[in-house]
Amino acid sequence: QVQLAESGGGLVQAGGSLRLSCAASGLTFSNYAMGWFRQAPGKEREFAAAISRSGANAFYADSVKGRFTISRDNGKNTVYLQMNGLNAEDTAVYYCAADSSWRSLSRWVSSPNIDYWGQGTQVTVSS
Repeated sequence: QVQLAESGGGLVQAGGSLRLSCAASGLTFSNYAMGWFRQAPGKEREFAAAISRSGANAFYADSVKGRFTISRDNGKNTVYLQMNGLNAEDTAVYYCAADSSWRSLSRWVSSPNIDYWGQGTQVTVSS
């Protein structure tokens, strides 16, 4: 059974940082591109960042580019999202996602092909 377990969410002041983790089990982690989506209250889920199987390539939404960094450790079956310079607009539930296709990471923005989703972790930024 595949599980993606997010952790690291919480309450942080504007300008602060958080690091999210997503531990994967039940799948061959290195066979999946991994990424993060987020859903703010009253809004649709949106793409935030994605990383290739090896970790050599990453792609970011314009809204987080320069502030967020995605990385992965294939030895630990874990993907991370380092979030710096947080602001109130970053408040959302953050979801980890896994994609077994070989689609370009840029396709995650408009037409993601997600095989598995995590349950989500809440990030709240106070202004």
